[in-house]
Amino acid sequence: MSEQWSWTYADADGAAVTGPPTTESTFPTQSDAESWFGEVWHELADAGVASVTLHRDGGVVYGPMSLEAAP
Repeated sequence: MSEQWSWTYADADGAAVTGPPTTESTFPTQSDAESWFGEVWHELADAGVASVTLHRDGGVVYGPMSLEAAP
């Protein structure tokens, strides 16, 4: 059985964010999931996503990770 990697998205209050440009797609590897995120994180932030969490087979790998720029 292969692993499934996915992201969840939250706004500044911690509420789930859905709809474009978020995706409910799964990725075959952590690298694929992180590469996708690297390409779209600006769009996610512009859509109101304040943090993301990476999951592997439903369990949290890391996060929530803020999308705010470091001071």
